[in-house]
Amino acid sequence: MARNEGDNVNPNAQHPEPEGLSSSSPTSRRPSRSNEQLRRRSDPLLIACRCFSLITALSAILCVFVNVLSAVRSFKNGSDVSALHFSVFDGIFRCYAVIIAIFVVVAETEWSLIFRFWKVLEYWPGRGMLQIFVAVMTRAFPDYSGQRKDLVLLQNIACYLLLACGLVYIVSGILCIGFLKRSRQQKETTRDQAVKDLEELERRRQELEALLIENRA
Repeated sequence: MARNEGDNVNPNAQHPEPEGLSSSSPTSRRPSRSNEQLRRRSDPLLIACRCFSLITALSAILCVFVNVLSAVRSFKNGSDVSALHFSVFDGIFRCYAVIIAIFVVVAETEWSLIFRFWKVLEYWPGRGMLQIFVAVMTRAFPDYSGQRKDLVLLQNIACYLLLACGLVYIVSGILCIGFLKRSRQQKETTRDQAVKDLEELERRRQELEALLIENRA
């Protein structure tokens, strides 16, 4: 008798899973790979702006430190009756310089609450003018007696660093680099949100595939 063709079929042979349901198929890996590529893509302009913002914040922190030292020294010298008026005035002036310098540091974090109440700081020329003002306050009333040369040196370093950052901000703002940076930052935020949504959809798809395989088994 002729044997049927179905007798040659191995009953233990496993049927391959459909390509769309295989968790290790190239199609399932493709979205995750594309998500990784999107996350790795970074804008050089935004990186440069973040580095410059960090330098500006460090310069402002140095101004805070220098003005605190100057204020402490001024109030200590207030015990001298001959220099009482100048020392107290210089100490109060340094306290205001410390407050404004801290405000410059907070502005460099680009906290949305700051920009909500002081909209001018969102624009680079306004931020640069504030930094120049703090730099001038740091350099004001230098110690011409030469008693604290180290403090004068720190004042000069902090002053000229923040002054240079302020000038760069003003020039860059005139050239509309700040507007370009905000535009690219908004695009980056939109892209990150899109990547998160894609990852959520990919996770949901894998859960549904696993559930479908379970039901078929």
